[in-house]
Amino acid sequence: MLIWDLVVFLTLQLWSLMGAQPACRSHTVRTGKVFNVVQTVTGDVLRFAFPFTMLIRHPCDKKLALYLGKHLFFTRNNFESSMLPFTIPQSMAVGTPEVTSAFFSGEVLLLVVNHKIYTYEYSYNVWGISSGVDRPVSHVHVDSCCLEEVQFCLEMNNDVFAYMRGEPLSQTRIYHSSNGGYNFEEFIFPGQKELTGTLGGIFHLHSLSQVGMLIIENEKGMFAYSDHPLNRSLGLVFDYKTPLEILCVPGQRGFLILWSQSSLLVSPNSGQIIDYVKLQGNTVSSWSADNITIYTITTNENELAILTREDELYYGSHGYLQTTVMKLFEQRTWLEDATMTFEGPGILNILTPVSDPQFQAFDFQKCFLNLQTLLRSPAFHIPKCNVELLQGPLEDHLYTIDMNSNLELSAFMVPQPGTFPVLLVMVSNPHSLGFQAILYEYENTLDGNIKFKLDIELKQQHHWGRSDPNFTSSLKRPTVSSLTIDIANKPLSCVDLKPLSTLISVGCDTKKKIVVQNKISACSKGLLDAVELQNNYQYIIEKKYYRPRFSNQKATSDLLVIYPYKELGCPRLVYYDTPWKPVMELWLDGELQHVVDAEYVLREVNGVFTYSYSLTAGSAGCVSQPQNWTTVGTLGERTINPWNRETYVSCHNLDENNPLRWPDVQYQILGGPTDNKLVFEQRNGIYIFFISIVDPYFSYCHLETTFSIYVYGAYPLPLLQPVVVIMGLITSTLLAVWLAYFIPKQLETEKGHHFQDFWSSVCRRTARICTCQWLWRWQRARKIQAATKGPTEDSQRQDPQIAHALVSK
Repeated sequence: MLIWDLVVFLTLQLWSLMGAQPACRSHTVRTGKVFNVVQTVTGDVLRFAFPFTMLIRHPCDKKLALYLGKHLFFTRNNFESSMLPFTIPQSMAVGTPEVTSAFFSGEVLLLVVNHKIYTYEYSYNVWGISSGVDRPVSHVHVDSCCLEEVQFCLEMNNDVFAYMRGEPLSQTRIYHSSNGGYNFEEFIFPGQKELTGTLGGIFHLHSLSQVGMLIIENEKGMFAYSDHPLNRSLGLVFDYKTPLEILCVPGQRGFLILWSQSSLLVSPNSGQIIDYVKLQGNTVSSWSADNITIYTITTNENELAILTREDELYYGSHGYLQTTVMKLFEQRTWLEDATMTFEGPGILNILTPVSDPQFQAFDFQKCFLNLQTLLRSPAFHIPKCNVELLQGPLEDHLYTIDMNSNLELSAFMVPQPGTFPVLLVMVSNPHSLGFQAILYEYENTLDGNIKFKLDIELKQQHHWGRSDPNFTSSLKRPTVSSLTIDIANKPLSCVDLKPLSTLISVGCDTKKKIVVQNKISACSKGLLDAVELQNNYQYIIEKKYYRPRFSNQKATSDLLVIYPYKELGCPRLVYYDTPWKPVMELWLDGELQHVVDAEYVLREVNGVFTYSYSLTAGSAGCVSQPQNWTTVGTLGERTINPWNRETYVSCHNLDENNPLRWPDVQYQILGGPTDNKLVFEQRNGIYIFFISIVDPYFSYCHLETTFSIYVYGAYPLPLLQPVVVIMGLITSTLLAVWLAYFIPKQLETEKGHHFQDFWSSVCRRTARICTCQWLWRWQRARKIQAATKGPTEDSQRQDPQIAHALVSK
């Protein structure tokens, strides 16, 4: 090893004396031209508007990149082939196209060309122009994430800001896109109209869960933030004399690099503190004081490299305490259009496009530097890395801490023998995420070193109870933070010892769900048949029992409902005459956690309204007027729920603007501090309920589900009310008793005799009429019988039964 270090040292000295190419493997990529394949430029050739170069890599697919310089080059294979300059179709009519900003947003490359935003779908080679931007812009900004199948990362990749740098804040117009840059809408920064100065940039600082705006005034810069608690004050002031390009370091740790050709600054905490990059071995902290002009700059999650117009190459690493770079070497053969990129930890690629007098396609000269090998040289006097191992399950993962939850993580460190490195545990958003860390000796390695274990417990900062509420973020707002474990003041020789870092979402745990208990079902008691329910079972809701579309209008026809057995299973059994409320269970990743006692709301999805609530606003103890389904809004569609944890306002908190005016209205919130229940009317049938937890302090998730019940035991309603029937019977009985006493008394009087004589004469007349009628029928029967030669009169007299039969006919 000593011999190798000596060889490297002597080689570097010889190269510096001879002005030769530095210690890198250089080669030129030249493809296709040996076969005389002629490629011609079509469209308008794009050019970069600034006098420096940049290389924009796709954050996830490292083979995709865009070179910005005198020409632009878009590669799909990491510049492993000759290529034509990047062009925009002439049909876009951009004139002389100058690019001021470019970013990758998912599957789209966004470019600001002549102050307009264009989209290039590189998979299909399709150009377009973004809609919604009606004023000139100069820059776009996207902060990307590469964790696949994570909803937070998908939203981050589609989150784009567009703005005009240098415009007055009170007049400038900021645009925001949530679909990757295809469509933009105007974005109003909180209090923007009252701010003075000009706009230096606007960024979604996801690691801090803030939108940050760079304000420039009187050659001073400072960051303003959108949300509590950082919106109450501005960040620290720093010098801003020339327009600065701002790079968000990959990894979501909160590092920002602010640079121009004459200035280089860095922020380890999303702009709250801005500091100059220090040159190792130099007491002057200001980069501009050394008369160094930056030509290009590149960074990855941990490293930083700078190439200057003075042909000097600088290298360093990002540090929370101090970012320091050192000059590696100087040589005179860098080409003017050179740019840089990290191909891996400690592997730097200096890339230069080279024109060809015979072809329009450019070749690419690549110079690979193995920085780890270079830094071993005694000429740099860099101490050996003081840590052998730093590992933990923190890479390429997103952890979630939901409301009232915690997270436990561990990491291991093996220091070099005889060294005592200090571990740094940092969160990018301390307003939201708090932690407690313990470091202890765990075991010994095979070579006798001590292996240390670091245990970290993380919890939402608000729940630690150690900080002032004015310091913490809003408890109801989901946030994001990064967790980083690093070595304090580690030397540059620790090139391959990357910090351990991961993202932590203080928000919804998508593995959570709620389930309504179903211990007794209508099928288990034989009231419904499961087989019949599965076979597209249908039932009718009479029009007098439901309201269409959850309105107050009466239905005009009965409703036919197909029961969704596959989704709901067999309905739960509920007796109509007993107040009832569902029992909810919280499940996490397939395991039962506990019974939910948070506040929630219910609604019958078909509009059935034959139920009410056992409590009123007054009996529920409300001090403000409670919400209900009418005040919150109606459900236009069943999948839309306007009453959730974000819109819920508790009536148990005093609100002077909404006092308790109607204490007798129904209280429509169940669970929580009250024992409110549902009371069903006298109707049997199936109810399908939508249930939603509205307690904002139970979970960040919108915990919702649908379940069914079968209400039984209600007899058909009588035609008359029971009170009417009972009163009728009592009245009839009293009247009969009274008549039994009154009528005999009245019959003994003179009026009673006249009454009896009247009815006696009526009866006699009635009897006479009946007798005459009988005789008439008998005579008519005889005539008929004589005409048909029936029996004689004598025989009829002898047989009166025959005569009676003839009369009946």
